[in-house]
Amino acid sequence: MDSLLLLFVAAQAAIIALVVALALSRGRLLDEIAATVLDADPRFAGRAGIDPDAFGSAGSSPADMVRGLRDRNRRLAWALEQQRRDAAYLAELVGVGIVHLDDDLRVDLANAAAHAFLDRSPGTMTGRTAIEAFLDGRVETIVRGARDRGASTGEVSVHEPHGPTLVIRARRSPVSGIWVVLEDVAELRRLQRIRSEFIDNLSHELRTPLTTVGLLAETLSREAEAAGDAIPARMRDRIGKIEIETGHLTQMVTELLDLAQIEGGDGRLHLDPADLGAVATASVERLRLFAERSGVRLTLDVPPALPPVLGDEARLGQVFVNLLHNAVKFSPGGGEVLVRVASHDGEVIASVQDHGVGIPAAEQARIFERFYKVDRARARAGGTGLGLAIARHAIEGHGGRIWVESEEGVGSTFLFALPVAVLPA
Repeated sequence: MDSLLLLFVAAQAAIIALVVALALSRGRLLDEIAATVLDADPRFAGRAGIDPDAFGSAGSSPADMVRGLRDRNRRLAWALEQQRRDAAYLAELVGVGIVHLDDDLRVDLANAAAHAFLDRSPGTMTGRTAIEAFLDGRVETIVRGARDRGASTGEVSVHEPHGPTLVIRARRSPVSGIWVVLEDVAELRRLQRIRSEFIDNLSHELRTPLTTVGLLAETLSREAEAAGDAIPARMRDRIGKIEIETGHLTQMVTELLDLAQIEGGDGRLHLDPADLGAVATASVERLRLFAERSGVRLTLDVPPALPPVLGDEARLGQVFVNLLHNAVKFSPGGGEVLVRVASHDGEVIASVQDHGVGIPAAEQARIFERFYKVDRARARAGGTGLGLAIARHAIEGHGGRIWVESEEGVGSTFLFALPVAVLPA
């Protein structure tokens, strides 16, 4: 009987020892899991936005800490999924195509607009490579350019000749992959062509009769001068006004056509080494008669030797003429317009200075916008408001800059700078 009792006690002790050993082993395993998650890389909690104390207090068991980690992971995964769904919903709301490709250039998100622009069934782009999704090597080239350089843009006509014209803008994501935005500009391009054709046809139709009227007015003016007192002074004055206004109309039509060509991409520049001083001199001589008739004196300050610039002399001459024409228009009778050209710090800088009405400080930021007019000054002198816009396009096309310095009631100085040409030895 005693032996049986001893055997029973020994068995109970063995079972208790086994349970304790299993508990200790399980505790060590949980300790290792917690250590692996939190201690192996101490930055993990910070990167994930997790506070280690959230897993339990200092007295919490390893099992409680692991359960806390598992719950937090589930909450983070749920929040991430909600953000993904929200981003996908936002992508569907915008009116442009949006595509996201992973680092291997496979589509992992594409909204309905992107499928419609590319004539694909909804959902068929996901998981495909760039060339499989877009079916156009040009788009794949744009995407690869964004991956290599950070950004790339291009314009592609899909399913020509009646498919949409898409502007493709690809940007490398700061997180991962490439974002691609597709915008249909077919209607915009059609309207631009209509506008360009309309302005072109209108300008050409107006130029012929205006040229004829201008020649007749010039002939009348010369004959009136030759006739002397046989023609009343009032009639000679009216003939002179007809000639001046005809010149204004001709200039307006020319400016309208020039701006349409520039904005339509037809204003190509032929860049050659050019002497900006010589261009300024020729432009002053071209406007001298107009200035004399307006009672304004033109003065030229150009040094004998200037470094060359790379420029289109015809376009640069047009810039000088536009600036000079404005300066003369806004100068009082008996005033002076000074044209200077000088080199400074790797640039050739030209300026046209008048002593006219000046430009209010609030208007100067918009003076180079097309059709913009400073009310008080331009209402008197007329004009289309295109000359300065054309000048800005021309100078920026040369890689230069243009600006104005003006004080109301004192006068204005328009300046532009072009980089000195680097010519081969």
